Amino acid sequence: MSATTGAGTGTHGLSSEARNLHWLLSNLVEEVPGVRSVAVVSSDGLLLLSSDPEAARASAAAAAAERPRGPRGSSADLATIVSGIASLTVGAARLMDGGGVKQTMVAMEEGSVFVMSISDGSLLGVHAAPDCDMGVVAYHMALFVGRAGHVLTPELRSELRQSVEREGGR
Repeated sequence: MSATTGAGTGTHGLSSEARNLHWLLSNLVEEVPGVRSVAVVSSDGLLLLSSDPEAARASAAAAAAERPRGPRGSSADLATIVSGIASLTVGAARLMDGGGVKQTMVAMEEGSVFVMSISDGSLLGVHAAPDCDMGVVAYHMALFVGRAGHVLTPELRSELRQSVEREGGR
């Protein structure tokens, strides 16, 4: 499966930093058992980067068909969920004088959602199968955040947003 932005035609025309983030995201989806979909969301709730099985190119169609669908099958839905969960937990942390929220996990009967803060205020969200190893998912998310956090500059966020907007308009 390839990581895509929005409706996803891949990484053609993107900077090397943006392509590297796509590669890191793709590895997260492909290497971690039980991961269904992943989204990187800006601090203001906009989708920056996603793995969307339905948006994968034809070369990955067979792999996508085997992978369970994400929330309603849409990376935009996952981005909305991630943004909402983050907002709720940040508010709760303020009320409890708990400091910054590092990670949130919601376990449901049919899956789990993980949200992890990235250093610039962006968020990494993962939708996973109910039988996933939560520790493994959290570990790989932390690796992604560690690798992506320092390169997610305002310029790169802008490039990723524009890419999502272009893809969404197709």
